Amino acid sequence: MKFLAIIPARYASTRFPAKPLAVLGGKPMIQRVYEQVLGAFEDVYVATDDERIENVVLGFGGKVVMTSSLHQSGTDRCYEAYTKVPGNYDVVVNIQGDEPFIQLSQLETIKECFTDSSVQIATLVKPFAAEDDIEMLENPNSPKVIVDKNMNALYFSRSVIPYQRNVTKQEWLKHHIYYKHIGLYAYRSDVLKEITTLAQSSLELAESLEQLRWLENGYKIKTGITHVETIGIDTPEDLQRAELFLNQITE
Repeated sequence: MKFLAIIPARYASTRFPAKPLAVLGGKPMIQRVYEQVLGAFEDVYVATDDERIENVVLGFGGKVVMTSSLHQSGTDRCYEAYTKVPGNYDVVVNIQGDEPFIQLSQLETIKECFTDSSVQIATLVKPFAAEDDIEMLENPNSPKVIVDKNMNALYFSRSVIPYQRNVTKQEWLKHHIYYKHIGLYAYRSDVLKEITTLAQSSLELAESLEQLRWLENGYKIKTGITHVETIGIDTPEDLQRAELFLNQITE
């Protein structure tokens, strides 16, 4: 099976303009993500709409594809990049450009999902710990996932699901395994083409979660379990915290 890893990276961002070029530990963030991903895939490309990002990627020896500035999601940008990269690929993996600490184990887990020929789309989930604070579970910026017995996603929500009717809220994490969604996706190439033609759905618009569009249209999303916490960078403050974390793990 042949995998293509694509890292969508746009320059414009409301909360953090030029985020892919922000320096973390002496390197642009996009370079740190790229180098992490190279450990798991032979073919890795950055997909961007900005020449400044293109020049930085070429400068550190990476591969890059220029894509439209009109894309509404990383999935759409991934598909355009896929159509421009030479070669035939069975699965396209979408790695967020603001995850400089993504681990090899996580990338291998999402690849392993496709040993099942019926899998269309895959993503990762991480169990909340029983000792986590209820505030962590209730954080709307940390989407939750419920799965079926085969680890296919039933629903994604910014709300806490399921609600435990006969248990006090402070005890929820001790009585049920809740899963946090990790925003790493992989798609069979033909499925990727199909889902980029879908119109936005009502659930997607309600929750502002793109993957609900796929579920509403009948696609299945396989979930792989990771126990590694990722550190996404959405704001300059997140970058400062990431710098401190990097210093700790490299000391």
